[in-house]
Amino acid sequence: MVLAHVAEADRAAELAKCDLATEMVREFTELQGIVGGLYARAQGESDEIADAVYDHYRPVGLDDPIPRNLTGCAVALADKLDSVVGCFAVGVIPTGSSDPYALRRAALGMVKIILEKKLPVPLPLAIGAASKALLTHKPKRGVTPDQEAQILDFILDRAKFVFREREGFGYDEVSAVFRAGADDLVDAQKRLAALRVIRKSKNFEPLAVSFKRIRKILEKANVAPGNSLHVNPELFENAAERGLHSAVRDAASKVQTQKRAGKYQEALETIAGLRKAVDHFFDGVMVMADNEAVRNNRLALLAELLREFTTVADFSELGGEERR
Repeated sequence: MVLAHVAEADRAAELAKCDLATEMVREFTELQGIVGGLYARAQGESDEIADAVYDHYRPVGLDDPIPRNLTGCAVALADKLDSVVGCFAVGVIPTGSSDPYALRRAALGMVKIILEKKLPVPLPLAIGAASKALLTHKPKRGVTPDQEAQILDFILDRAKFVFREREGFGYDEVSAVFRAGADDLVDAQKRLAALRVIRKSKNFEPLAVSFKRIRKILEKANVAPGNSLHVNPELFENAAERGLHSAVRDAASKVQTQKRAGKYQEALETIAGLRKAVDHFFDGVMVMADNEAVRNNRLALLAELLREFTTVADFSELGGEERR
């Protein structure tokens, strides 16, 4: 359970809410968790378990500390996720300024724990597990796949806020990384840090402009990056097409290797190195050719480019004026 000892986390979770039945917490509700942790220690539980019970409501805000040990972090994550998923399951969803069960705060707490402890938590899997857990007790109401996606978006919105407002990343940087996928927030944080460094290079912003142009061309032609079109090198009519195709294939292999090694700055540098080939392509090639086969082949090439090189960050989300 998130790198904690499973038996200790299970025991802490079992005890976490026991203090809600005490007269002390009934009278002083702000002591929930604290009283439970003190009672757990007094009754012979280990420091690891007692501290986890004591801390499991933390953090209650972005300036509040996270639980002091991994067992506490595991219980806190499970508790907050259970609250969010459970409320969505029964239709209690925050709207506007209304958030009676503090679900936004719970989601922010999850994000803070994950990022500070560098926990590689796959959010979709965690949400799915929380949904299945709801089916083990009454009213046995889980969430649908659409609701799971809605919950993921809800948590990711809180993560975007943290990255922008607390860590200082630009709105377009966050959009670029999240469009590429951010199910693992620690991985997204690494890609954001790499993007912040590499976007200062001379090739980066011009290439971002080209990516915007490519996406607009594909959208206008109603071609998705994941389409079934295949590139046929025999249909290339000039050196610029062949050059871009070769550059894309060479770079794609390098980027995949760099990504697997977590070398995101190197991967982005490799992508930025495509600028010359992309510029030559647009200077010498009319994408929307009259010949349908040639046109589709060029669209397939551009779609392959986007598909291969928007998994670290989607450059088309970055600022910059498009060339006419």
